[in-house]
Order: sequence, then C-alpha cells, then structure tokens
Amino acid sequence: MSNEPITLTAGDAEVIVRPDNGGRVAGLRVGGTELLRQGDRFGCFPMVPWCGRMREGRFRSGAVQHQLPLNAPPHAIHGTARDGAWNTARVTADEAVLTYDLVDPWPYSGRVTHAIGLTPDALTLTMAVETYDDSFPAQIGWHPWFNRNLGGADVQLGFNPAWQEERGDDHLPTGNRLDPKPGPWDDCFGMPGGVDVTLTWPEQLELKVTSPEEWVVVYDEQEAAVCVEPQTGPPNGLNTLPRLVTPLEPLEAMTTWSWRRL
Repeated sequence: MSNEPITLTAGDAEVIVRPDNGGRVAGLRVGGTELLRQGDRFGCFPMVPWCGRMREGRFRSGAVQHQLPLNAPPHAIHGTARDGAWNTARVTADEAVLTYDLVDPWPYSGRVTHAIGLTPDALTLTMAVETYDDSFPAQIGWHPWFNRNLGGADVQLGFNPAWQEERGDDHLPTGNRLDPKPGPWDDCFGMPGGVDVTLTWPEQLELKVTSPEEWVVVYDEQEAAVCVEPQTGPPNGLNTLPRLVTPLEPLEAMTTWSWRRL
C-alpha cells in the first residue's frame, strides 16, 4: 500500500496519520478542536529503537560498542524511525497499521509495527520491535506534543510518580532517584503501577495518558506545547536498563489516550 496520509474517524474524533513522516500521528481533533501541536516535527511520533537522549550516541551490545550520529549534540536522541518513511500495512475507518524496517545508522536488522486505533473517546497506540536475526537492546515509546492552550486556560498536568530521575548537567539521568519536584520539567519519572498522567484544559477537556510501562518523560519548557512520553525505560536506557529484542521475544508497548469533555 502507499504511504500517503491516512485519516481515521470515530464519532466526532479524527486522527491524521503520516506514514511518510516518521509514522507519526500528525493530528488529533476532538469535536473540531486540534489537541496536538501542528508541524512536521510535532504531532506524536514513535521513539524507536531508543527513547530520549543516548549518551554521546554510544551504546554497547555484548562486547561491541556502537556509535550513532549525534542528532542532538553531544547526544543522539529519540531513535531513527522518526526520520524515515513507514509502510502502510492495513487501514480501516478507525485503525491503521504501519511497519518500518530498521536501517542504517541503526546497526541491527529488525521490523517495527505501529498500530493506531481510534474510538469515539480514546486513541490506542501499540508498538512492537521484532527481529529474525541478531538480538539487540532497544527501547520504544511515544513523544506527543499536546497544545498547551486550546483557546481557554492553559493545560494543567496531574500525576503522582513514585520518583523522579535526577537529571545531570548533561540532561541525562545520573542514576539517583529523587522525590518528585515541581516543574517546569524536562525529566523522567517512575510510575511502577503504570503511567497515568491527566492533562486538563479547564472547562474544555480532560485527557488521560496511560500505559502499562512504568517510565514517563514530562517536558513542559516550551510555550506552545507540553509532552507526556510513556516509554519502556529512562533516557540513556540502552546503556543503563536495556531491554533485549530476540528472535523469540519482541519488545512491545502500548499507550492509551482517553478523553472527556468538561
């Protein structure tokens, strides 16, 4: 199938999917109101095969150390798949399934599947990385840019993490865990019971970001948008908390955004 933009609809919700631009959800409109920041770099993109910053673009797999391009010097950030064109495997009125084959500069072969499913009051994103060749460490997650303002008061974030990863001067976790601190944030938090973050645009809309994963990065230092990023490990996790993709065991994750009007 082609990789042209895809429109999904359910009730008064509409999603635009861009296979040609990193397999991202480029738009989410509820009752005609756009919730995601617009632009080719924004929307919500899959982070794969790693999330956030990787220290100096290096990671080790077994005895082999790999060097990746520094797309956020002095680090590498957010994986490689957001820069590529994905393939459309299946489309219905309310679901799209995309695939992406890992290529250079990622040193291992593998396939990523990203499923986007829409109902009238929720969007569910599911991702998997599989290999039929060599095993390799990986991370997956999502990087949504939610509009800070929908025309009324600014969004409010509500969540109750068990800890906050201490952030060093290099913007990477130091390995120390802190009691959660007030924002603004460009920080990773631990939620062992699963990610559960509520975004509230007062008198307009409440949206809950949930995931069985226990890591979430919250970024609210920009004026236009806030980011709530569920992921399978912390930034630099390929080096500190690797998850292995093997021919017998893919790496899988999901997140659901559910909303209600206020």
